Amino acid sequence: MEKTLIILKPDCVQRGLCGIVLQRFEQRGFSICAMKMEKLSNAILGEHYSHLKAKPFFPSLVRFMSSSPVVLAVIEGKEAVEIVRRMCGATNAANAENGTIRGDLALSTQYNVIHASDSKESAEKEIKRFFRQEEIHSYKRALEGLTYSEDELS
Repeated sequence: MEKTLIILKPDCVQRGLCGIVLQRFEQRGFSICAMKMEKLSNAILGEHYSHLKAKPFFPSLVRFMSSSPVVLAVIEGKEAVEIVRRMCGATNAANAENGTIRGDLALSTQYNVIHASDSKESAEKEIKRFFRQEEIHSYKRALEGLTYSEDELS
């Protein structure tokens, strides 16, 4: 099974949307195999967003992402990276389709509720950045692999 990282950003936490967002992944059949709330340091944000350091919005991004705690989670399932990204929608809320997390809940490009790893390689690095191996727990969902006899179904 494939794993990916999501970060429920400060706007998601502050607006009380964490449960709604996580529920979408569970309803889609994904497992949440690690989760924690943390206030991210400037150092870890500098590492996480190192590819954006030269951008003029970088200081405000770091200020926003460190403004309150975030919820970090590892999502597991078949084709998790691609499907989770699709579920999130376009980064710019104005371009995010209705039915996606950002299309339904985001307010702007900065206040866009969620971060999701953009590739399998990024997911692997990002998961290691935020979680120790012993914090990640794979499991079977309650209905996976259950079989019923004809008597039980009637």
